[in-house]
Amino acid sequence: MRRSAAAPAIRGLLCAVLAAALALPAVAQPYPSKPIRVILPFAGSTDAVARLLALKLSPALGQQVLPDPRLGAGGNIAHDAVAKAAPDGYTLLMAAPPLVINPHLNPKAGFDPLRDLAPVALLSAVPNVLVVHPKTAARSLAELVERARAAPGRLAYGSGGVGSTNHLAAELLKSATGADILHVPYKSATVALTGLLGGEIDIVIVAASSAAPYVKDGRLRALAVLDSRRMGAMPEVPTSAEAGMPQLIAVNWSVLLAPAGTPRAIVERLNAEAVRAMNAPDTRERLAGLGGEPESGSPEDTAAFLRREYDRWGRVIREAGIKAE
Repeated sequence: MRRSAAAPAIRGLLCAVLAAALALPAVAQPYPSKPIRVILPFAGSTDAVARLLALKLSPALGQQVLPDPRLGAGGNIAHDAVAKAAPDGYTLLMAAPPLVINPHLNPKAGFDPLRDLAPVALLSAVPNVLVVHPKTAARSLAELVERARAAPGRLAYGSGGVGSTNHLAAELLKSATGADILHVPYKSATVALTGLLGGEIDIVIVAASSAAPYVKDGRLRALAVLDSRRMGAMPEVPTSAEAGMPQLIAVNWSVLLAPAGTPRAIVERLNAEAVRAMNAPDTRERLAGLGGEPESGSPEDTAAFLRREYDRWGRVIREAGIKAE
């Protein structure tokens, strides 16, 4: 049988085409193509907000969004895990204020929150409120400061421990007013609140959602919401700005972040879906039950917000000489 002279050439051409096809990179799968984990550094409101977000993001993205608690070390276990994760959009972080506080207390934490993480979206804010025991005669923030100045070290405030948000907020109050108020650290803000209810201390700055029931039944007195806007749950309580101290802002915020280097298209997709999820009417209603409100903003807005918080709390820590225990 006579072979065609063109056969070797055809075979060579087919081999070349096949080799070129094999050399081409695989076509990227659309994002997301598998479940997404949201790493949680804390229980409580951080966990609650993450679960509200996951409930909305899962159907919007077409993949399961799974909250994944990594508790411990003041949040640094979770922070470090996400900072070192692959920047592919499948490992995210639900962050709270300790993200920008901890590096000032422990410079050897092993990660930089502004360099090693990509801001995605502001999610929610639960303001703190300054509450006093009814035995404390002050009925306004100005009166409290006046009494603290008149009797240095006589009044005592409780916190959730050195470096906690409520500790730093009280130190911010002292710095702004020159008042001398004794710090009594507890194991947690909840335990500090119990100490206040029992009359062990005079003042606690705590999440408004935690204090609201006791304010309502008269067991505690709220002097100021440490935010720029009043709370729906306590509309009669003035803001710190209305009380004459606009710099006294302390909010328990939640922010969504990804590892640095995550593709811009993925960050923008997550931002759009997260903002939509947190502003849905049913999410707003559930957030209100936690004493919070949704926040919105672009990735750039989120980055600017984190920079401001990082600088502000760093300044408080330096001026008060606070050291990690």
